[in-house]
Amino acid sequence: MTHVEDELNSQPACWIRAAEEAGRHRAALPDPGERVAVVGCGTSYFMAQAVAALREGSGRGETDAFAASEFPAGRSYDRVVALTRSGTTTEVLQLLAELKGRTRTTAVTADPGTPVMKAADDLVVLDYADERSVVQTRFATTALTLLRAHLGLHTGAAVTDARTALTGPLPQGLVECTQFTFLGRGWTVGLANEAGLKMREASLSWTEAYPAMEYRHGPISITTAGTATWMFGEAPDGLAEQVRATGGLWVGSGLDPLAELVRAQRLAVAVAASRGLDPDRPRHLTRSVILAP
Repeated sequence: MTHVEDELNSQPACWIRAAEEAGRHRAALPDPGERVAVVGCGTSYFMAQAVAALREGSGRGETDAFAASEFPAGRSYDRVVALTRSGTTTEVLQLLAELKGRTRTTAVTADPGTPVMKAADDLVVLDYADERSVVQTRFATTALTLLRAHLGLHTGAAVTDARTALTGPLPQGLVECTQFTFLGRGWTVGLANEAGLKMREASLSWTEAYPAMEYRHGPISITTAGTATWMFGEAPDGLAEQVRATGGLWVGSGLDPLAELVRAQRLAVAVAASRGLDPDRPRHLTRSVILAP
């Protein structure tokens, strides 16, 4: 078993722990009404998109998401939350340094022995969700579970669905597809983006991701026999039928959307195996992007 397989299989246990500990981290996380930005790089940026949509959509306050390198320097926030598994990513550390003393910051990280521990004002350490694999799985979903629980939006059904996602069969013919499109709505747009990234990282697949209503505005033109379109959450009316009419494979969502992401992680590993690739050694990637000064 690869590291990434072992880590993705551990997600239900990690989610249970994160939900149980959410109350202990309350002081480090945004209060209702605060104007918040959530930042990250790569996978963490896509989790930031999901968090921002969940928080604002639940009425907790205006919330934006940015890649750390694209944070708007002139914009004012009550708090900036940085998601960083390694705690060493250059763009995140630079942003936290720029915000020091003028905007309160919180870092959610997996490694307590890294520079982010001094760079942020408040800290949440999820060391039990740290990973050996370059390809992120459990840290990302555990951080999102923690923040869902903080918002009062996590339920035990998500854990149950994650177990189902780990044990149930993947749709017939899915591994053999040559192109994958992931769709979301609201907070699940971030999950769709992350599913696409997982497929690219682990299996070198051709993938795309879009808000579901945007899919009809051009992207559906590439859908045909041998391609798959996977929806995270409830699909817009008529979209499944349109995809099937192209000859493409439609994958609907019957699970909690975060559990659907676990299924997509499994797909990435399965496609990698079918192509003779090692998902623990993705091409051109490292566990953290650390830029030379």
